[in-house]
Amino acid sequence: MGGRAAATDLELLRAHVTGDRDAFAELFHRHRDRLWAVALRTLGDREEAADALQDALLSAHRAAARFRGDSAVTTWLHRIVVNACLDRIRRRQAHPTVPLPDGNRAEDGTGGLEPAAPATDHDTVLVVRDALAALPLEQRAALVLVDVQGYPVAEVARILGVAEGTVKSRCARGRARLAVLLGHLRPTAVGAPSARPDHAAPMTGVPGVTPGNPGPVEGVGSGSGRYRRDANQEDT
Repeated sequence: MGGRAAATDLELLRAHVTGDRDAFAELFHRHRDRLWAVALRTLGDREEAADALQDALLSAHRAAARFRGDSAVTTWLHRIVVNACLDRIRRRQAHPTVPLPDGNRAEDGTGGLEPAAPATDHDTVLVVRDALAALPLEQRAALVLVDVQGYPVAEVARILGVAEGTVKSRCARGRARLAVLLGHLRPTAVGAPSARPDHAAPMTGVPGVTPGNPGPVEGVGSGSGRYRRDANQEDT
């Protein structure tokens, strides 16, 4: 077990391909927190996020032999998770009669990953979630990764498979839309940040959208967490 813990992500993925039954579980254990957070904040609903993450990991499990090594393993995993989320959003939009749960229900095994907001902030959280959901898919994905999760633009470009300038442009357009949708949430006291849209920097004063992760991000690192499903999935 100690050997697996010391192995790199690439070594674990290769071990999985060659038949090590526990290697992929170790890889998932390392990165499940951030993968779960991306799925949850992209979809805005715990049940949908749990299903998307399981689909994504099943895809990654099956497609591991096709991993070419032209990006970090974590970048590859995040790309699969984002694609699984966007696929779910597209299917949901194609069937708009399906109601959306409130996204704040506690579920077995997911406790502690994103605690429910305090009662006083509940309405604000819902407003921010709905505003993110109103964005075009590409803008939403870019903002979740850059402004909410705090990943570097260069890493997000690799995850999404687009140029860095495209990520910046999507973020700027998304922030401008959110500035309009969430302008009433901005502080109005003297010395508070201006309410005008800022196309160059992440929005401030808007709960749930900024400031991203407080600590430094090395590539797309991960801690440990409590996601309830051991799953597996396929590169798209």
